[in-house]
Amino acid sequence: MQTHELKRKTPNRKKIRVGRGGKRGKTSGRGHKGQKARAGHKIRPEIRDMIKKIPKKRGYKFNSFKEKPQGVNLSSIEKAFNFGSTVSPKTLLSKGLVKRVSGNLPRVKILATGKITKKLIFEKVLFSRAAEALIEAASSDSRERAGKKAS
Repeated sequence: MQTHELKRKTPNRKKIRVGRGGKRGKTSGRGHKGQKARAGHKIRPEIRDMIKKIPKKRGYKFNSFKEKPQGVNLSSIEKAFNFGSTVSPKTLLSKGLVKRVSGNLPRVKILATGKITKKLIFEKVLFSRAAEALIEAASSDSRERAGKKAS
């Protein structure tokens, strides 16, 4: 083997062609001009603009899909019920003070609007703090009255 017959283990890299003759020259595959041709270009997704225009509805990042209880005022309970009767969602529905929710009995909350003088039995209802205080006061007053009548 002569020195002129030797071959390199790795051949020379070919020169990269630049411009119109090369594979990645002139516009380098970016087309012509504009935002997309520039380095570091970021184009905002079109769908995002449409999503941003939609208003946030109630329930967005809240756990508020639970049915809220229907409020019933003490004044309407005072008118509708007699002394010692039971106040429950079923009886309130029959008296027309609450409406069905999706065909089911609603959850009911007693609110403190008005006054109550009768002693009533409450079942399966929620109370506001003020309403609970008024109901307890009315039941203690009725006990005192009953005690005076008996003696």
